[in-house]
Amino acid sequence: MSLQEWLALGLLGGFFALLMLGVPVGITLAASGFVFGFLGFGETLFNLLPARIYGVAANYQWLAIPLFVFMGVMLEKSRLAEDLLDVIGHLAGGLRGGMALGIIGVGVLMGATTGIVGATVITLGLLTLPTLLRRGYDPAISCGAICASGTLGQIIPPSLVLILLSDIMQQSVGTLFAAAVLPGLMLAGLYCAWIVVYGMMRPDAMPPVPQAERDALPVGQLWLRALKVALPPLALVFAVLGSIIGGVAAPTEAASMGALGAILVVAGARRLTLQVLREVMQGTLRISAMVLFILICAQVFGLAFRGLNGEKLIEDLFEFLPGGINADIAFMLALIFVLGFFLEWIEISYIAVPLFLPIFAAAGVDPVWLAMMITVMLQTSFLTPPFGWALFFLKGVAPPQVTTRHLYLGVLPFVALQLVGVALVFFFPKIATWLPQAIGW
Repeated sequence: MSLQEWLALGLLGGFFALLMLGVPVGITLAASGFVFGFLGFGETLFNLLPARIYGVAANYQWLAIPLFVFMGVMLEKSRLAEDLLDVIGHLAGGLRGGMALGIIGVGVLMGATTGIVGATVITLGLLTLPTLLRRGYDPAISCGAICASGTLGQIIPPSLVLILLSDIMQQSVGTLFAAAVLPGLMLAGLYCAWIVVYGMMRPDAMPPVPQAERDALPVGQLWLRALKVALPPLALVFAVLGSIIGGVAAPTEAASMGALGAILVVAGARRLTLQVLREVMQGTLRISAMVLFILICAQVFGLAFRGLNGEKLIEDLFEFLPGGINADIAFMLALIFVLGFFLEWIEISYIAVPLFLPIFAAAGVDPVWLAMMITVMLQTSFLTPPFGWALFFLKGVAPPQVTTRHLYLGVLPFVALQLVGVALVFFFPKIATWLPQAIGW
């Protein structure tokens, strides 16, 4: 190997070493890129970098990120999740695991409105976990359902993952949004199926809402409450996503209308105050700044890696893999799965994915199909122990009787279900490609 290729390996090694030392990810990306980039080709890196960073930062589509984040954080303040969960639990009747199914439903709704995993998991943990434990639910399955439903915001549009992947893979945001609808609903369906099966296998783990409590509320009144709670956010979701997928509005324009709609929904729930608005603005600033800072720092890393012939290293690695392009895709997905034990989805998106894209582009792989498999696999990074962020989020708000062991045991079946979801998209590409093709994207 040449000196530059050795430096490329040193770049990867230095990056992971700094991560293990606890250095923040953005600084790790920039520091390793600057050091090894300078060793490889001197000041040339610094001459190219300003134009590259400006080209990224000036991209119009990034305006959608703070707007969608604002919409999600604002809807979190409406506390619709608490009301919806109670209604679904009662409507499930005598079905064991009815409230857990309600959590999946709330996760789908919040994923389609917030797209922020941390906010969804924390909200569901605070509002639902004490209730589930009080009703006799097993702590492990309760934690697993909350963490898994919270991660649905990773794939159900509008998702920050899809917005970033659209830039990395040079695809339309609307196309990826349309492609993600069926895989996202498929995952939610797999979760629900597992909860029903688990309820039959272990009836004591998920008891239904007591009969007396169900009889206290007429079914007609329950459905009326369900419509009242679910209709405003659902209308907002269909308006935002429908305008993007239907080609009526660009993602940024739809995001601005979503932010305005979220304000109206919270105002309609009579929970809009200056304090809430201040908290929403601060939360939006923190999340948006974190995403964009890592995005900019990743440009240093990517520029250095490409300049050091890192892509040639990846090509040489794939030549050793038997089985053709399908084996290459499986290898990339396996690598993303392993990285998910240690890294967040943003780092994986901007480190692992660009390394493999030239190989798949040359082989003519459908980028939309590939993006959906990557997105579902990235979702596991929030659940896989020991560093799954959904586990950290929930542990931070869980009651004292919920242990780390409960969290780990609870999420393992849902991690397996996500791998089943990846396999289904792999063997049945139409799950990802049918809707974009049907609407003409």
